[in-house]
Formats: sequence, structure tokens, C-alpha cells
Amino acid sequence: MTASEEPTVVVAHSYGGIVTAEAAGGIDAVRHLLLVSIYLPEVGHSLSSFGREEPAPFLDIDPEGGTFTVRPEALAETFLQDCDPEIQRQAMDKAARQSLAVLGQPVKSAPWQDVPSTYLVCAQDQGTPADRQREFAGRAGSVVELDAGHHPFLSRPTEVRDLILGL
Repeated sequence: MTASEEPTVVVAHSYGGIVTAEAAGGIDAVRHLLLVSIYLPEVGHSLSSFGREEPAPFLDIDPEGGTFTVRPEALAETFLQDCDPEIQRQAMDKAARQSLAVLGQPVKSAPWQDVPSTYLVCAQDQGTPADRQREFAGRAGSVVELDAGHHPFLSRPTEVRDLILGL
């Protein structure tokens, strides 16, 4: 990211939100963080800090290859159940394996502590349960709850757009 005079709202989603939110730290132009269905770690925590001993049942883990992905048969019902079938199909085509290393990498900053933030709880999310989201949402400056699954920008784009424009 580069500095700009233009006020910026950073929208951070799911695990990518951890990376995005951390990258937004120290950027003067960032005026607000919108945290969508994200695990919200403190400095030094990682995504694995929030997990259980057993991996989530929707994950396909390859310990020898050092990668993971969402099981194809679980993708739509876990993360896209409120999206139309065409969006679900396109998501299946774009799913990719990720490095297991990202799960244990601790964050170095938590800009939501210094930058105004709004947490969007997705009440119908099957991947990041709403009760966990509500726990994390308590760390944000404000909370909005939407009756949507994990990807509200795909299933409820008008509501997400309106939320962003209102920040």
C-alpha cells in the first residue's frame, strides 16, 4: 500500500482479512476498517490460535505437501449457501490450495486497535460461526449484523455497499 491523501476504507474478509488488516496498519490514508467474518487476532496470535485440535471438517489438509483447501463437496454449503448456483460453480473453479504455514504465522500489528473499525457479523456463516464472530466483534469500534453467509458481498451486495458508503 502507498500513502494517499484520499481517505480509504479497507475491507478485510475471512483469513485474508487478517493479512489485509495488518497491512493497513501505519497507513495514514486508512480512515476505517470494515472487518467481514474475520478472526480478529491480538498481536502475536495467529489463525491457529483460534482453532481446535482437530481441523475443521470442511478442510482438506495435505500434511506432506504442506497445503490445505476447502473440500470441494463442502465449499458451497459451508461458505456460499446463500449465493446463487452460478456463483457457487464459479467459486469451485477458483478454489486453490494454500500453504499450511499461513495458519501459524503470528500477526505483528493490530490496526483495529488504532483505526476506527466496524465488524460485519455474518449470522448465517457456516465456516466462521456467528458466535465466534460476535466474540471478535467486541474488539471492533462498532458492530453490524447481517443475515448472510460467509460472502455477503456476493449474496447481499447492496447491503454491503450501503454499509461501506455509510462509513
